[in-house]
Amino acid sequence: MNVAAHASNPAPEGARILASPLARRLAKESGLDVSALTGSGPHGRIIERDVKAALAGGRPAAAGAAPSEASVAMPDAVVRQLFAPGSFIEVQHDSMRKAIARRMTDSVRTIPHFALQSDCDVDALLHLREDYNSAAPLRADGEPEWKVSVNDIIVKAMALALQRVPDANVTFTQSAMLKHKASDVGVAVSIPGGLVTPIIRNAETKSFREIAIEMKDLARRARERKLKPNEYEGGTTAVSNLGMFGVKNFSAVINPPHATILAVGAGEKRIVARNGAPAVATIMSVTLSVDHRAVDGALGAALLAEFKRLIEHPGAMLA
Repeated sequence: MNVAAHASNPAPEGARILASPLARRLAKESGLDVSALTGSGPHGRIIERDVKAALAGGRPAAAGAAPSEASVAMPDAVVRQLFAPGSFIEVQHDSMRKAIARRMTDSVRTIPHFALQSDCDVDALLHLREDYNSAAPLRADGEPEWKVSVNDIIVKAMALALQRVPDANVTFTQSAMLKHKASDVGVAVSIPGGLVTPIIRNAETKSFREIAIEMKDLARRARERKLKPNEYEGGTTAVSNLGMFGVKNFSAVINPPHATILAVGAGEKRIVARNGAPAVATIMSVTLSVDHRAVDGALGAALLAEFKRLIEHPGAMLA
């Protein structure tokens, strides 16, 4: 039984709504407009099963209701009733998971997202990275002083792109747009129980080597849960890379107060046209999620185009 069936005959405006006390309480807790339901009880009375059926099928929040945690999720008791007793175990949310859930819910609810996608030829980047890493001097233990990853170069490219498209290096507030001078780029790091986004401050001023060394330290301390708040709060944009898991492309949720986030997929060999002839190239798909309150479509496209230009001509980032 779906929501449409229950909501197809809403009560006329001003009419008395017949509903059991339990149904009213459950609807109120869930942010459900009880007047939008049709009851299956005696004389059309709305009863508990009508509310649960609407919740199970997904329903709109109550008209005019203030956003609340209850308005976007089923009550715990309703969810548990959908599964057989003993068929699951409960793992209580820790503070990190609660914070992630709260921030991502707020982001989706309050930020009008749109996404732009582009394919980048990364063969030149891969060659430059290999040469750059081969030039690293060896430490006393025989290990190279640095090892730059593709993600480190992506961070640099995103930082420089924001400098060259400065109107996109912003944060939206209710009273004003904050236009940032520096490109502070957050990098999503997976840790046990969740993820954290440490920030490379002034990334546009740092070399690949400096970004690699700093990122390695931040990621290590993130996994040890030793980051200071100023090392993961704020920032102007973020990079989320799932390419190492074989993900080709995806859209990431913006992490406030950022106006953008770049989702990076895996590089893969594809047949492309070069000078009118087929050729094999390594192509990496990227998706830019944008806060439409702060960055309009053409501006977001300009930012993504500048990022693509830098990625495909990485020598420009060494100047």
